[in-house]
Parts: sequence; structure tokens; C-alpha cells
Amino acid sequence: MIINDQHYDLIIVGTGAGGGTLAYKLAPTGKRILILERGDFLPKENENWSATEVFQKERYHTHQQWYDQAGESFRPQTNYWVGGNTKVYGAALLRMRERDFEEVKHEDGISTEWSLKYKDFEPYYTEAEKLYHVHGRQGNDPTEPPRSQEYPLPAVGHETRMQEICDAISQQGLHPAYLPLGLKLSQRDDNQNDCIRCKTCDGFPCHVDGKADAEVVGISPSLTFPNVTLKTNAKVVRLHTSPSGGEVKAVEAEIGGQSHFFFSDIVVLACGAINSAALLLSSANGLHPNGLANSSDLVGRNFMKHLITAVVQLSPVPNPAIFQKTICVNDFYWGELGFDYPMGHIQNTGNILEDMIPTEAPPLLAFLAKLMPGFGLKQLAEHATGWWVQTEDLPDPNNRVRVEGSKLYVDYNPNNLEAHDRLIHRWTDVLKVVDRMTTNTVFPRGIYPYSNTPIRVVANQSGTCRFGEDPKTSVLDLNCRTHDVDNLYIVDSSFFPSSSAVSPALTIIANALRVGEHLIERLNKS
Repeated sequence: MIINDQHYDLIIVGTGAGGGTLAYKLAPTGKRILILERGDFLPKENENWSATEVFQKERYHTHQQWYDQAGESFRPQTNYWVGGNTKVYGAALLRMRERDFEEVKHEDGISTEWSLKYKDFEPYYTEAEKLYHVHGRQGNDPTEPPRSQEYPLPAVGHETRMQEICDAISQQGLHPAYLPLGLKLSQRDDNQNDCIRCKTCDGFPCHVDGKADAEVVGISPSLTFPNVTLKTNAKVVRLHTSPSGGEVKAVEAEIGGQSHFFFSDIVVLACGAINSAALLLSSANGLHPNGLANSSDLVGRNFMKHLITAVVQLSPVPNPAIFQKTICVNDFYWGELGFDYPMGHIQNTGNILEDMIPTEAPPLLAFLAKLMPGFGLKQLAEHATGWWVQTEDLPDPNNRVRVEGSKLYVDYNPNNLEAHDRLIHRWTDVLKVVDRMTTNTVFPRGIYPYSNTPIRVVANQSGTCRFGEDPKTSVLDLNCRTHDVDNLYIVDSSFFPSSSAVSPALTIIANALRVGEHLIERLNKS
């Protein structure tokens, strides 16, 4: 056991969208800040852009084993690097819709109301978009919430084939919009670009730091301040409380096979919804027998991760676009004629590459690939356009994170399935019309295989430590401080009471900036 003799004002555990952003916000205060990250810096190497290495060999995913509710082990698609999961995210940074913060009735249940509303988050969304270099255009999306300012950067333009698809969607009476993207890209001056609009973006690490991830935008600038210290390969395993149980006194981390104890006035968890909950549960003691900050018995419960399906538009004509991830559609977000319940959000995936098809493609496409090796596989990739179809899954206390001994369990039964199935089939119908309108061939028909994401895909995880005003029905207060432990905060997606249908990254970032303001006030008073 090694006891660190430095006392910090604040410790941040985790460096992803929440932790990396919070570090950036607090670094200029001059307060002594320690950041603990269980991973290392992701290496810049040729393999960053290799579909074989990234998807087939899963080079950058953890080798950790988790367990499902049946006790079957699985390797989660999660990433322990400086920058967290943002190192390989698709950089889609969307605001939740204004109505998402209210109680919403779905076909399969209720989406929980947030105690704070869109207007409370709007200034921080604006700040987050500036910090993460978000490109977008206001006015195309019928569900778009009101904004106090325009997007900080112009939308990433569509290449020729993507514009053809966009126009064909519009001609069906729908409203395709430019997908808001966090990229270090100037479309006016190539000399100012880090992003090169390559075909290896969504799901890949960026070899040139062109993606606005939490390392590039948050951690790296923070480390230019002398009061900020980062320790990598430091896995936090337990939080130790004072004799009263009312505050965290020490953070225990494993570094190089030894236990290290670190001390601070404030501790902030940003480990991701699954790992933050697991850490609290693993920190049970005599005063917190069910886990730290768990008097409500809600730590780990109401786990959500979106219903996500990958739909491949295999068109009769090729798609030569180098950067395809530029379109999103929200016309069915709140339902459609004959179905008065929310259905969800649609956005492009990154390019579907030849070496991705054997492991990442829907079963039908993977089957075709086996029948068409070599040149045929290349042809499939050249004719493919990918789409993510996302539906909100609803909070359910039985969907939860559990810890038994050294094993982490994720109990999850998907819900809201009818709405998701409707969205898949409705979008497939739209794509069929797109191909008929944009194909000058004798047989203008495409193929539209799809595949649902299994339990191991946890990219949009949220909800395991929801915030609220009542300690009986929430783990965190409105400042994301735990009700039970005065100096313990959480700034990852754990705080979500409901998940909406858009990707959670921008809301995590905005909330970290919001909580950061509160923490600055608290630190200045101490």
C-alpha cells in the first residue's frame, strides 16, 4: 500500500466526455487537480485506420469480461484510453429535443421527466458546441430545439452521392438535416485542418487528431496548467469514506500491481454509466452496506443503452463518397400518422469498408460476402451506405448493473421494441424509394439488410445513477452530487433519468460544463 502525501482539491476519475470536459473547465482555477485514468494514451499508429485491426481484431477494446443476466460472459465494446470512448466515437454531437426533458408517453411505457429542462441546459449546449468544434446548420430539422446562437461552424457538406440521397429523401416530404459533427475541420482553408475527411472516422481512432474527442479538446489543454496532474494506468477500485460515512476521504487505485491511496476535498466520478455504478457498489462498507451513495437502492438501476440497428443500403449504383457520415433524419422522432408514439432518430454511419463486412455487417450482407470473396466483397462495400437507426429505451429498475465479488453483471432486457421495429421498416421503405429515384438502371432495386446491436455494444449507456430532487427516487441532486455523500459527484451519463433517442455525448459534455460552474463556486468557498 502506497499513500500519496499530496492532498488535492479535487480528483476526477475518468477522462471521457464528462471527465475530460470537467478537467478543461476546472484547470484554469489554479486548484490542485488529480485525474486518474485506468488506461493509457491511445498510440498513434498505422493500425488506427485499419478496419481489420479495429473491427475484426478489436485492437482498441478492453479485454475485460462482463456477464449478462444469464451469467454468460462477454467482452464489452468499451475503451479504456485517455479520452475514454470518445477516442473512437463517431463525433455526432446532437442536443436532446426540448420535449425530451418532459415526461413522454411511449408505446411501451413512460420516459421519465427531468427535474431540469432544456432551457437550463441550453447555455451549456452552446458552450459545449464551441468547445468541441461542432459543425451544423439550423433550420432543416423539424424537431430541432430553440438555440440562443447559431452553430459555431458551418455544416459538413454532402459529397455528390450523399447529396443525391439527401435530395431523394426530401422529395418524399421528409426533412433530412446536416448531422452535427465535432471535427477540427475548416472547409474554407485546408491549412487550418486537422480533420482530412477520411473514410475511417466512425468507430476508428483518429490518427491526426482531427476528431474533437475528450483527449484532444479536454485533457491535452488541461495538462498545460501546472496545477493539473494526470496518472494513467491507474484503475480506481474503491472509495473510502470518513468514519461518519458522510464524505469520501480516500480514493484507492491499482497502479503497477500496487494499491495507491489519494486524498482530496472533492471526488468526481466520470467512469461511464456502467463503471461508475460498479465502483459505488464495490465501495460498500458498514455505513453504506448496499454500496456507496445507495440509500435509494437505485445505484446501477435504470440502465439504458438505446435500441440501435445498423441498416445497410446496398444500392444498384456505387457510393464513391469518401466521408459519408453527414445526414440525419428526425421526421419520425415523435411518431408518424397512425402511430402516435416516439419512434426515434436516424443518422449515417461511417463508411462501410471491405474489411468491416465479415464481422460488422448484418448477417445477410456477411452471407453475401462469403459468396463473393475478393473482388465481390469490394463491390459490396463500394455500393453500401450505412445508417444508424436509434430508438429510446425506457428506464426499468430491473435493467441494472450488479457486482458480485469481482464480476460485473449487466442485466438488460430491451423494451420499446415495437416503436423500433416500425422505425426500421419505415426507413427501409424510404431507402427503397431513394434507390428508385437515383438509379438509372433496368433493375433499380437495392438490398437493405440490418442487424441489431447485442449487449456487448454499450456505446450509448446511461441512467445508472439518476439525478433528481428527492433522495428516495434519485442518487444525485441537481448539481450531480450524491445525496448521501457530501463531496462525491458524478459527471458521466449515469445522471440521465431518461435517454432520449439522440446520441448522449453532447448532453454529457454540456452537463459537465454546468456542474463545473457549481464546483468552481464550491472550491472558491473552501
